[in-house]
Amino acid sequence: MSFFKKFFSKEKKEDLDKGLEKTKTGIFDKLSRAVAGKSTVDEAFLDELEGILISSDVGLDTTIKIIDRIEARVARDKYINTSELNGILRDEIVELLGENNTADIADFSLPATHKPHVIMVVGVNGVGKTTTIGKLAYQYKKQGKNVLLGAADTFRAAAVDQLKIWSDRVGCNFFSKGMHTDPAAVAYEAVDIGKAFGSDVVIIDTAGRLHNKVNLMSELSKIKRSMEKAYPGAPHEVMLVLDATTGQNAIEQATAFTKATDVTTLALTKLDGTAKGGVAIGISDQFKIPIKYIGVGEGIEQLQVFNKKAFVESIFGDKKFVEKPNNYNRAIKG
Repeated sequence: MSFFKKFFSKEKKEDLDKGLEKTKTGIFDKLSRAVAGKSTVDEAFLDELEGILISSDVGLDTTIKIIDRIEARVARDKYINTSELNGILRDEIVELLGENNTADIADFSLPATHKPHVIMVVGVNGVGKTTTIGKLAYQYKKQGKNVLLGAADTFRAAAVDQLKIWSDRVGCNFFSKGMHTDPAAVAYEAVDIGKAFGSDVVIIDTAGRLHNKVNLMSELSKIKRSMEKAYPGAPHEVMLVLDATTGQNAIEQATAFTKATDVTTLALTKLDGTAKGGVAIGISDQFKIPIKYIGVGEGIEQLQVFNKKAFVESIFGDKKFVEKPNNYNRAIKG
């Protein structure tokens, strides 16, 4: 059984490939130009490769790690033809993601150790936070799970209504105390109701707080504490939603939110709208927080579990660089 057949349906693979097409084209075309005319992997080539990865928003620190790994690999293997460069990149990035707690999960499953499973969702306005909640609720509902959405984003105009629309669309339960109410109280009551009525999962939406407003960010801690009071151990996940199209700004947001609360998982949205998909690699490496979900399109089915092998394979696995005549070889100088 092939890797993709084991983890993905044909439709899921097509969605992933299409969603990552801009990133794949951006990285691969630049690499093809960098490889053209090269007979050795020297400092100049590594500088070009570094620039390509940085321009794809992998991030400087993570790029340096990848460059060091590739240099060591080529030095160890001595001679590698250019068609193998994508394979080397794929292998080293998968290994890097594996070191950063990003596990390969096959589906939208819930832990069997507790019920309900409580997820607190955080992120700035405009990243696709509420949409991600709706799509996640849809996946759980499709499995026959009892899902409750809690509207603790009580500050933004129409935020409560937006979540209610998603609950109606998905056909799941919904709890709200209306606009301009205490979000911590909403979170407490939603979790308490989820316990009382046998919910399998409770997902709490929070306000899209600007990451440079310390007083608003600190309120996340208050919301989290209120959930713990309602149900010891909750929230079981604090999911940070980030917009891939913002590139390095997503890393800045992750820095701020991880200081404000204990983020445990990441969801990366709008990968289909950017060539900056490399930010997924940089965020995972820098924060050691697993990416759990990725958005690869606007459709309700186009939220996918993040699988590091599938992600990297989609970018690097299908094409090969065009080689110069005579299948020229190259080696690290030094």
